[in-house]
Amino acid sequence: MKKFFSLVCLVAISWGAAMAQSGYPFTQVPFTAVKITPNTFWGDRIQAAREVTIPLAFSKCESEHRYKNFEMAAYTLQHPGHPGLQTPEWDVAKFMGFSFDDTDVYKTIEGASYVLQTYPDAKLKAYIDSVLDVVGAAQEPDGYLYTARTINPKHPHQWSGKQRWEVEEVLSHELYNLGHMVDAACAHYQATGSKKFLDIARRYADCVIKEVGPNPGQACVVPGHQIAEMALARLYVLTGEKKYLDEAKFLLDYRGKTKIHDIYSQSDKPILEQTEAWGHAVRAGYMYASIADVAALTGDSDYIKTIDTIYENIVSRKYYLTGGVGARHRGEAFGEDFELPNLTAYNETCAAISMVYLFERMFLLHGDAKYIDCLERTLYNGVISGMSVDGGKFFYPNPLSSDGEYTFNADRTKTRQPWFGCACCPSNLCRFIPSMPGYVYGVRDNNLYVNLFASNTATILVNGKNVTLEETTQYPWDGDIAIKVVQNKAKQFNMMIRIPGWVQNQVVPSNLYSYSDDILCGYDVSVNGQPVTGELQNGYLAINRNWKKGDIIRIHFDMPVRTVIASPRVADDRGRIAVERGPLVYCAEWADNTEGNVGQSQIVYCADGENVKGINTHHLLLASQPQFQVQEDYGIRNTEGDGRTFYVTAINARAQEASITPDGRLEARDVIVRLIPYYAWNHRGAGKMDVWLARSLSGLED
Repeated sequence: MKKFFSLVCLVAISWGAAMAQSGYPFTQVPFTAVKITPNTFWGDRIQAAREVTIPLAFSKCESEHRYKNFEMAAYTLQHPGHPGLQTPEWDVAKFMGFSFDDTDVYKTIEGASYVLQTYPDAKLKAYIDSVLDVVGAAQEPDGYLYTARTINPKHPHQWSGKQRWEVEEVLSHELYNLGHMVDAACAHYQATGSKKFLDIARRYADCVIKEVGPNPGQACVVPGHQIAEMALARLYVLTGEKKYLDEAKFLLDYRGKTKIHDIYSQSDKPILEQTEAWGHAVRAGYMYASIADVAALTGDSDYIKTIDTIYENIVSRKYYLTGGVGARHRGEAFGEDFELPNLTAYNETCAAISMVYLFERMFLLHGDAKYIDCLERTLYNGVISGMSVDGGKFFYPNPLSSDGEYTFNADRTKTRQPWFGCACCPSNLCRFIPSMPGYVYGVRDNNLYVNLFASNTATILVNGKNVTLEETTQYPWDGDIAIKVVQNKAKQFNMMIRIPGWVQNQVVPSNLYSYSDDILCGYDVSVNGQPVTGELQNGYLAINRNWKKGDIIRIHFDMPVRTVIASPRVADDRGRIAVERGPLVYCAEWADNTEGNVGQSQIVYCADGENVKGINTHHLLLASQPQFQVQEDYGIRNTEGDGRTFYVTAINARAQEASITPDGRLEARDVIVRLIPYYAWNHRGAGKMDVWLARSLSGLED
């Protein structure tokens, strides 16, 4: 065990040194350096991913033919022209659902690699090694690894085209597969020090560099589904080999200049001419993150200007209160400016994850806390809403309103699902949730940035010297945080404490949303009991001192309940109000608002999620300045999952429920509505749910 931890520390240090040369002015502290404390908010989510989500994903790789695809490709390589190629069982179209099915294996390995650094597990490590044997055997001699073609080269998957790269810009996903492979391989190397997967990924990347490019004899194509650009930039940072960065930049530079011009895949015009977010939201988010990567790594000021402009467009015109993006089901796409419907919102879970990638990179470029404010909003609302608290069921879209009948996910059902035929969201959560420790801290020169608040122990390089911190907190349930200096070899440095935008009376860094109450939040910071004050620097409170072992920083953020309104240009939110507390967005759901339920400790359930004699959340009128009561440790029984009860902080408020009498008169009755965190909804079956509640008759739904 000691040998394993020494290896992990060595890999973490080498990765930290590489990141320092990444071109970003600010450095992300790697996930290997931060250990989240068990039995805490994020500790529970990582545990759920480790114990439920990742094993589930691996089991689906077995039951849904993912491993078999690699095995069949390997058999073809070992027995070229074998008779089976002419038989129905070797007809790829009959057994492979999507040309990107290989990525389910890659993403699950990536997530498993992240958890290995927190929970060393020899059995899991050996299992991953066995899977990599299967994956590696399917790699063609020149490095090409794409089972949709290799299984049956003369009759490949119908999305693959007759030749390599022929339909890459439309459906083949050959470069998309590369991207997820490289990301997973880098994570596996970081966590284990083994190059087994990294060597496989580099061989495929080298094959792509040889065959895809602007030169004679190469296929001049760009990815139909972006992510390879971001992964190749990561591979450059890890290896120092510039060819990977050059390929990433080619894939961006030539977008809009090849034969396909499609707004769906952001290829309708060259990168430097793009000024707003459009098209498929996941593809867009991955591409925007890679623009930031290449901008930093190459120092391209035009790229920086482009990504700054697109970021501003998102957060000021196309960003949901929950941090999700992608208003339209058709094309899983961004809508027009201010097109943010609630009931029909798409908000794919993968798109929220892509926004976290983008916001983190914007911080690394500019060092401003506003980007972490957005990251936090998306993380606590738009991302974790996509996975049940037990880690076993998932949302594909994440609407802000539900009528209990609305078909808001890919399988046309009205509740969370244990898996999807197109499994991008569950497998993406597999890899993302365990990577969360990598977003907690940042570093630049003599500055250590505390970006997210979560109980953890971290060893961080500041000016090349170790600083070990121990953070304890119940955040997001309360605003009290303690950070203890356990070790400091860097001596004097600046501890940069992020003061969240919601503490500073700013919902998002634009006028898209604003607080509608007159509450002013406050905060207090002290070191060893002595108050610390000062002007904020880009959203951070700087504490400069010669830190000593045992020093304790105590942070307190006021955490009142706040009410939010949207810009009047958001048509669906006119006359409506939303409720937040700290970083969490709240919603009213049927299960907490049945007759006799509010104010009682026992939850009352109604058949099929119907509000029989209960409150219709669609017909609620919340006062412009409502009075709230915070209810700690409110139990929600996960009847749609493992049956266990999990606890949240709920909010109760007086409201009115409007209804039409049989003779056509409008009536209103006084009610008490209970609100729960948005991420916690739909653990008790389908029914009505709303984030935005009416505050005037004009805001009521039919």
